[in-house]
Amino acid sequence: MPTVSYEDIAMPASVAIARTAPLYERVKSVIPAIEWPVFAGDIDAILTLKRERNAVILAHNYQTPEIFHCVADIVGDSLVLAREATQTDADVIVLAGVHFMAETAKLLNPDKTVLIPDTQAGCSLAASITAEDVRLLRQCYPGVPVVTYVNTSAAVKAQSDICCTSGNARKIIEGLGVDRVIMLPDEYLARNVAAETGVEIISWAGHCEVHELFTAEEIRALRKQHPGVIVLAHPECPPEVVAAADFAGSTAAMADYVGSTKPARVVLVTECSMADNVAVLNPATQFLRPCNLCPHMKRITLPKIRRALETLTHEVTIDPSVATPARAAVERMLAM
Repeated sequence: MPTVSYEDIAMPASVAIARTAPLYERVKSVIPAIEWPVFAGDIDAILTLKRERNAVILAHNYQTPEIFHCVADIVGDSLVLAREATQTDADVIVLAGVHFMAETAKLLNPDKTVLIPDTQAGCSLAASITAEDVRLLRQCYPGVPVVTYVNTSAAVKAQSDICCTSGNARKIIEGLGVDRVIMLPDEYLARNVAAETGVEIISWAGHCEVHELFTAEEIRALRKQHPGVIVLAHPECPPEVVAAADFAGSTAAMADYVGSTKPARVVLVTECSMADNVAVLNPATQFLRPCNLCPHMKRITLPKIRRALETLTHEVTIDPSVATPARAAVERMLAM
């Protein structure tokens, strides 16, 4: 791959601001004008670097608006990113998200260069379980299929029969046609899916550090303070939170709900940046924001994305002995 002369990319601040002005128009409802000069230089450089490197940026719904709406090529929840990653003809994929997402992109694109801008962008769910834990569960429950949430390491995926996301978990579980499954590692997602399907689910005590903080009391207080507000909750929330909401679904499902029903006022019970990104596309809806920040997602910034493209770091690699069975579990999910 040719070396890029990055000195040629650097532009005076005023030029970068002018060149990125159309992008600011897109996000001005959620980014104050005084902040844009801080972002413009990196955005301008990233757009040039993407062309030079034949690179694409995949951004999760929890990324900040200047990333999600201004430099990303493919955006969405884990399921969308997994699907779309297989369709790109780029040489380089930059994953603006957390490490397990970059691993999934690499699993599905073994011949491409996959980069994660910050190797410390982890996930409490992925950290909650190991491959050895899954092997021990198989010993305890022989013959019971293992469904692994995509919020796990490649090593854990390699020990599973099939993966799922919050958006397709019910479909995957019901599609197996069995009465009992092991579903890992999110306890609340497993309990919420069990309530929908009637399938006996053996779960793990893993929790998302963002969604486990929400309470049903918060929702009741919101409804009292803002009569008529529509509450949308992520299924990684505790079951009592999901029960108190008007709708529960993946980040993509929440975004679709707002776009199709156009509520006057809404609260998204999930990560903070999600509301900002959906608000850009739905200016007539008022978004209340009793949200929680994901510290791992917020490790991904414009300067780090720029640096990743400049230096082609940090490259994601997966041992072939892990990659082969892990890829099979992800591909089974996509096939369903």
